Amino acid sequence: MPKQTFFNLPAEKQDNLLNAAKKEFSRVPLHEAVISNIIKSAKIPRGSFYQYFEDLEDLFFYILEEYVKRNNERFTLQLKLNNGDLLDTFISVFQSMLHDFQSEEHRIFFKNAFLNMNHKVGKAFTNHTDLENFMARRSELLELVDTKKMAIENERELLHLMNIIKAVTFQNIVQSFAMQLTPDEALKRYTLEINMLKRGLYQND
Repeated sequence: MPKQTFFNLPAEKQDNLLNAAKKEFSRVPLHEAVISNIIKSAKIPRGSFYQYFEDLEDLFFYILEEYVKRNNERFTLQLKLNNGDLLDTFISVFQSMLHDFQSEEHRIFFKNAFLNMNHKVGKAFTNHTDLENFMARRSELLELVDTKKMAIENERELLHLMNIIKAVTFQNIVQSFAMQLTPDEALKRYTLEINMLKRGLYQND
């Protein structure tokens, strides 16, 4: 998490530093990145970096977690647009993520993140350090999901289902990078797997 001095910066200077960091993390994976390239690109003194962030990991995971926050907001909006259909919402959001990855900078950044995924990277996509916000969002999602057509008996089963779908989603994202799939190929594979889940979960009318 950035230090307060980072949040005290004007938005333009925050973006300048974050863009320099994304450039470096797109050049190489986190474990090969160097601070000197970031401060050179951002045109800031080396000492200033440590006024804003503890280290490279702190900066990297802040960028990652900010993307996850935006994606969570997109998921909630899409769930409303899909009238509570959980699986269709995952497909819609996956398609949007594939679109995000098409910009060269984003594509290489996330390729490095997913293909060098460790426990901490995976945790950044699933863990919520702000418990109050997480609980509020979880309650909202549970209210939005339409379970009437699903073979789901309670909230606990629904949460387990969401974890299963997240695992399928992560696996497909990693495969899309590892196998260098086109967006259409990646979406086709993902939709096939989600539809297989749908056939098992959705009750016949």
